[in-house]
Amino acid sequence: MIIRKRFAAGLCALIAVLSMGLSPVAAYADDDPDHPGDADGATPKVELVLDVSGSMRARDIDGKSRMAAAKQAFNEVLDATPEDVDLGIRTLGANYSGDDRKTGCKDTEQLYPVGPLDRRDAKTAVATLSPTGFTPIGPALLKAAGDLKGGEGSHRIVLISDGEDTCQPLDPCEVAREISAKGIDLTIDTLGLVPNTKMRKQLSCIAEATGGTYTSIQHTDELSDRVGQLVDRAADPVVKPVAVEGADSCSAAPRLKPGLYTDREKFGEHRWYRVDVEPGQELRASVSVGADRAVNNDYGVLMRAVTKHDREIVRGSEAGDGRTDVISTGLRYPKPERDDDEETAETVCLQVSNSYSATSATAFADSKSKPGLPLELTVDIADAPDDASDVAAFGLGRGWWLLGALVLTGFVGGLLWGWLSRWRVAVWRTN
Repeated sequence: MIIRKRFAAGLCALIAVLSMGLSPVAAYADDDPDHPGDADGATPKVELVLDVSGSMRARDIDGKSRMAAAKQAFNEVLDATPEDVDLGIRTLGANYSGDDRKTGCKDTEQLYPVGPLDRRDAKTAVATLSPTGFTPIGPALLKAAGDLKGGEGSHRIVLISDGEDTCQPLDPCEVAREISAKGIDLTIDTLGLVPNTKMRKQLSCIAEATGGTYTSIQHTDELSDRVGQLVDRAADPVVKPVAVEGADSCSAAPRLKPGLYTDREKFGEHRWYRVDVEPGQELRASVSVGADRAVNNDYGVLMRAVTKHDREIVRGSEAGDGRTDVISTGLRYPKPERDDDEETAETVCLQVSNSYSATSATAFADSKSKPGLPLELTVDIADAPDDASDVAAFGLGRGWWLLGALVLTGFVGGLLWGWLSRWRVAVWRTN
């Protein structure tokens, strides 16, 4: 039994290794300017957006107020901020203490400008804060996105709040989607202090819309650690996706080079892109489509490679049942070498489509279907294998021979082990 289990485990591992050939190589992240998505040498930018509304007076974090916990966390983070990160601080609800909602919902200001960090000045600015007014999260995010404009490095907003936005109908989740849809390379991470259900849902939606994370915070050290991690993460080298707009037909589709791209696709929409593949090259492409809003269960994503004359070459598809927010699929197309010197590059049309659909709660609200779902497309061109059959049979190619030999060995081994076990039992009974 042990031998069989080990064999099964080894077989699974082999299949996993062999099937890696199906995964397209990630977009280039070197210094080649022809490959979009390079961010080497660029200065990352981070803006901390702090809720300073009246509710931050509550004393329920380690026996002190939420504001005091936030100030302590900020001071620790400012001390540990890497030198190569431009950091800024923006507040919401910090200045207006009246009851006029129109005025209170404009209450957001940049406390410390995004740039090289002067720790003393930044700490002095934070020390002056006192819980005051409304919670205009949506307006603060719009302003913060403007604060971070420019530069080739990563852009990150870290939002710390203890309650949901009080300035509807400017829905902060819709604001985050609009920021992402405009192609602004910006990630929003959210942290909820002593969260409730409504706040958790809203902050999670904001983060998911831009590929960020949501974290529930209940202790001061948790807040310090998490904000510090997010600031450090901004300094990590990243591959920046390039915003692209797919067309509704192959003839009008944008022509893509190897790289990482982002787009938006509405419910049930088809998006088209074009890639040139030279003889002896192999196209590897993958796509991920995410549900950044409520959608029905049972959905899927399809990627097809077709010729300019709409003849299908290869396809990849994947389905989900609502237990994951992102569905991905990919494909490979090797173009054989030709002896004919007049052979030119072939234009391959990539079609991406989805079967997501809106829930009953959003089906009749046009604003909930726009912008489209976030789409990330990876395109890579590599040397084709010597024999196109290498990518046949689910990408295993000649690996089928090894897999078949292992299966046969396991089968014979199982028979021998079973025969040996019966013989030992028979001998034991005889004695």
